[in-house]
Amino acid sequence: MGELPIFPVQASTIASQVDLLLLVLVLLSGFFTSIVVALIFYFGIRYHRGNQIDRSNPPWTNLKIEVGWVFGLLVLGMSTFTGAAIIYNNITQPPQDALEIYVVGQQWMWKFQHPEGPQEINTLHVPRGRDVRLIMTSEDVIHSLFVPAFRLKYDVIPGRYTSFWFNATRAGEYHLFCTEYCGTLHSGMVGSVIVMEPVEYQEWLGSGGEDSSTTGSGQTLFTQLGCSSCHVTGSGERAPSLEAIFGQQAPLESGESVTVDENYLRESILFPMEKIVAGYEPIMPSYEGRVTEEQLIELVAYIKSLSGPGAQETSP
Repeated sequence: MGELPIFPVQASTIASQVDLLLLVLVLLSGFFTSIVVALIFYFGIRYHRGNQIDRSNPPWTNLKIEVGWVFGLLVLGMSTFTGAAIIYNNITQPPQDALEIYVVGQQWMWKFQHPEGPQEINTLHVPRGRDVRLIMTSEDVIHSLFVPAFRLKYDVIPGRYTSFWFNATRAGEYHLFCTEYCGTLHSGMVGSVIVMEPVEYQEWLGSGGEDSSTTGSGQTLFTQLGCSSCHVTGSGERAPSLEAIFGQQAPLESGESVTVDENYLRESILFPMEKIVAGYEPIMPSYEGRVTEEQLIELVAYIKSLSGPGAQETSP
């Protein structure tokens, strides 16, 4: 009979940190639970009805014990919180050179789009030893992408982009789940993450051909929708040029400024009147209902490519 592991295999750089945090929480919970249970038994036996013992309960206080108890719990609580906050920050702040893969959750499947490679459904291929950032959105309801072997889970929300990153350390195939109830077939919204050696991944990536490039499709769509007539240098200054704009600060008519990230680009395509760039007339039409989530991802990927390979979002 094979062994039944308590935890899935640790297959990412963050997995050991998450397991250590869980171990600390379990030990602390077990320690304090043991104290409470022991006291219940102690007082239950000591003060059992019929025992000849003083039950007058005279008032007694010790300031040192009280202060020490409160301070000790504060240190334990803040230490655990700080450790968890550091891990969360590590997960949500991707390295600058991370490989970006777009994810669309839909009842009841996962769609993965590689910027320079094939599109996949319910299967995600990634290279071992490479930082990978997932940029995620939903077409319908809230989903939650969970890879137990990576110890990573993050909500996928309609109307915006969320993201996290990982670095897979072991080649192999690992389960992928939706852990947010999303409808009658929620339990069937599963898939696989296939971690490949870097050379094998490059061979697989090239098997899709140039037509499968998300940035290439975005460039075609950018032209078809007429975006190139306003948003390129020398187009008559009717709209801001999108070259090298990603990651920069854009001044708005309201006097505020906003970071040009994936969520800002998405909002500007669907709701262009929400945040008008200073110095330009509000003449851009809305593309809400005219483009799908996959097409939005293609447009965003292409616009990001105009800023070079180092373009990176600063927040999830």
